[in-house]
Amino acid sequence: MTSTSTLLSDYTPTDRLDEAWTLPARWYTDPALLALEKERIFYRTWQWVGSTALVQRPGDFFTYDLYGEPLVITRGQDGALRGFHNVCLHRAGPVAVGKGNRKSLQCRYHGWTYALDGRLLNAPEFEGVRNWSPEDYCLKAVRVTEWGPFVFVNLDDEAPSLLEFLGDIPTEVARAGFDIASMQPVERRDYYVDCNWKVYVDNYLEGYHIPIAHPGLYREIDYEQYRVETFRYYSSQHAPIRPVPPSGQIPGRDRRYLRSDGEQQALYYWVFPNLMLNFYPDNMQINIIVPLDVERTLTIFEWWFKHPGSGEGWESMQQSIAFSDEIQREDMEICNAVQRNLHSRAYNQGRFSVKRENGVHHFQRLVAEYLLQAG
Repeated sequence: MTSTSTLLSDYTPTDRLDEAWTLPARWYTDPALLALEKERIFYRTWQWVGSTALVQRPGDFFTYDLYGEPLVITRGQDGALRGFHNVCLHRAGPVAVGKGNRKSLQCRYHGWTYALDGRLLNAPEFEGVRNWSPEDYCLKAVRVTEWGPFVFVNLDDEAPSLLEFLGDIPTEVARAGFDIASMQPVERRDYYVDCNWKVYVDNYLEGYHIPIAHPGLYREIDYEQYRVETFRYYSSQHAPIRPVPPSGQIPGRDRRYLRSDGEQQALYYWVFPNLMLNFYPDNMQINIIVPLDVERTLTIFEWWFKHPGSGEGWESMQQSIAFSDEIQREDMEICNAVQRNLHSRAYNQGRFSVKRENGVHHFQRLVAEYLLQAG
């Protein structure tokens, strides 16, 4: 394993896309860099932890493991959403397990009891301890917020707000007619990919590979008009869906999955570092990219629909999910191959297509920005 200082010195970032080099291969293969990424990227950015449906009622709670940091999210009796480290201040036992509804949280080790707002309510058999006050032993809070049907946390008290990270995404989504608050989850699938998390994100952030790797998707979108716009903490990909002629038939093409009158677009958003939001005419997908180790990644896919329905509507949903699954498996195949080849002595860094890979360059610049900042 290489020292992180040596790894970081391998890369010199530049804002000039036409002069830039990609991240070095070792940034995708060395465990030392992933450890630094957890501290400087994942613990300092907004991370999806679940659905607001888990904390709708006063007393609702759920737990989440954020890259080794145990958390509990609560809905207090006052209706406020709160987040805490799921760690008792006595001897580090968990104060919550799984999900449910309670009036308080109780440590599973020695029974210390906390209110849903984090206050210590009871420390059994603790009489006689000197220089100790229950007011000083509240659960350690973390920042938590909601957007649409999703809950996010951030372990960095100084990080920009979630709305600063999202920028114009909420406005653009609403303008396009997507009422995400009214959508319902229909299915979740977890995919395990044998690649570094950045390989997967790199792949998502460009349409350059679509004609070769995704023939089905290529038939659905107008590739020539596919473009990527970058912003401070996110990027958007615009992919107009090819209109279906009045006959509904396109010679030589199978248009089973996506249907459009030619006015709607597929909207793709990526939010630094690991959140993807995909909007199609009839559904929304949320993808969360979770590094399991330096060469293995969990990609969480959730499909949300406004009118799940039955009959033809249900069949349409299943076709949309099947189409997404097809694309995901195509991506997994190429990402697995790329990860293997990053170990080759023939490769260290590459160059960017100025026309097609500005989104990848933007992501890699943000990765470098966060990693190169002071600890």
